[in-house]
Amino acid sequence: MVKKPKPSQPTPHDPITFAFTGDVLLDKDVGQAIDQYGVDYPFQQVAPILQKADIAAINLETSVSTRGNPAGKQFTFRAKPKTLQGVKNAGVDVVTLANNHTLDYGVDALEDTITNLDEQKIGHTGAGMDEKEAFSAHYIKKNGKTIAILGLSHVLPEGSWFAKPDQPGIAEAYNTEPMMSYVKKAVKKADYTIVMIHWNRELADYPQEYARTLGKQFIDAGVSAVIGSHSHCLMGAELYKGSPIYYSLGNFVFTKSSVAKGRETMIVNMTIDNGKVTSSVVPANISNGQPRLQDQAYNQYIFQKLSRLSYNAHFSTDGELLPASKN
Repeated sequence: MVKKPKPSQPTPHDPITFAFTGDVLLDKDVGQAIDQYGVDYPFQQVAPILQKADIAAINLETSVSTRGNPAGKQFTFRAKPKTLQGVKNAGVDVVTLANNHTLDYGVDALEDTITNLDEQKIGHTGAGMDEKEAFSAHYIKKNGKTIAILGLSHVLPEGSWFAKPDQPGIAEAYNTEPMMSYVKKAVKKADYTIVMIHWNRELADYPQEYARTLGKQFIDAGVSAVIGSHSHCLMGAELYKGSPIYYSLGNFVFTKSSVAKGRETMIVNMTIDNGKVTSSVVPANISNGQPRLQDQAYNQYIFQKLSRLSYNAHFSTDGELLPASKN
């Protein structure tokens, strides 16, 4: 009797979950609150969400150092090294340093920021002591897959902040090269690549045209998702080839905003399951430097607002990002 061959078993795999936030500032009145209430204060309400994810990533909107002199600009931020203990305790695995504040206190403070993150075993991307370090993705192995997270900024005070082959600085997104070469390199090395990018105008509801074009270019290059920051308010999202582009996650841990929309924030929860990307948002509101979860009425208000601001997509009543045609 001939034995029938067993049906081939699908290769088992585990989905990978992510949590992303917008701008985290640990200086000024947030720094004072940390001095008063301890390093865990800013993340008290949201830490469980970040800790639950396989990978949690934030935009760190400050240098972390005791050295350096402030740059000649309106706002300069420098947080105490102890503040990173709270970031680590909250479950954050990686930060992007690609923004317009990382060099507020010069190269010495940038060097210290990287050292302090390394001491806490927090990954970083988007700034470095030369172009290669600044533009290189941070790689994490999870559930048998390699994930690359790459930080870039299209908002920098001046060209001297650009990382060069022989110059410390930020991974700039103003020029196609060397940026796209590093994006493609990350895509080639990793199973999934996420771009975290600082871009668009402050307190604007909609992204600039270049941002919509650039977001699609990243996905065309093989990126799985794009996570935006800088505008200090929430922007909508877009689905392109099944991949989400979140134009701005707004502030997260931040000083008091004078406008209501500057206090609206959210966490993006994302899952990649065998290459398929799904995502949803958890709304919050910032009070005394803390993102705080809110009631259902507030959550529905945020979902509806995001739907109005989104392209080819909307948010369901439980916060899931869906194509425009699906309910």
